[in-house]
Amino acid sequence: MEFFLDTANLEEIEKAKEMGLIDGVTTNPSLLAKEGGDWRSQAREICQMVNGPVSLEVVATEAEEMVREARDLVQFGPNAVIKIPMTLEGIKAVNRLSEMDIPTNVTLVFSVNQALLAAKAGANYVSPFVGRLDDIGTTGMDLVYQILEVYAQYDFATQVIVASIRHPEHVLQSAQMGAHVATVPFAVLDKLASHPLTDKGLEKFLQDWKKIA
Repeated sequence: MEFFLDTANLEEIEKAKEMGLIDGVTTNPSLLAKEGGDWRSQAREICQMVNGPVSLEVVATEAEEMVREARDLVQFGPNAVIKIPMTLEGIKAVNRLSEMDIPTNVTLVFSVNQALLAAKAGANYVSPFVGRLDDIGTTGMDLVYQILEVYAQYDFATQVIVASIRHPEHVLQSAQMGAHVATVPFAVLDKLASHPLTDKGLEKFLQDWKKIA
């Protein structure tokens, strides 16, 4: 399973690179706005920093405008992937971009039917938002399992990016189900390495070492 970092923060991306734990980055308008400054410069720098895919999202709602934005966004780097919202206009845009060999990531997916349409249209990635489903009282990871099951039956090439990850358990479940990618906030990535018994064991080793050093 690949790890994408869900951020537009350059410092977080650099830290993840130093640990060798970043296969790509996903951004969205909210994450770019959070960083302030010139979003174009920020997006371009992210593409330069990362060897893997970098998802950059359109803000248009009509297919024609989405395609126009996509052609602009891919100029930021050869690794740019265009995030398209899961709407009928979005599906039209994905189909056209697929014909143009421009990679796409269909975002805001909350049902298997939506994921099926995205794959049929030629999306490279589909992003089910598990945390937001959990928020409304359903089990978001059930959706990931169902999408993977349907994709496997028809040998779709579309990869599943588990998105809206809130905690390490989401990452574990993603790996157990065989999801292709988990896109995680830096705070969750940091928590994956933590365990109280590790901290306790290291403290004991260091205390004992002081006795003989």
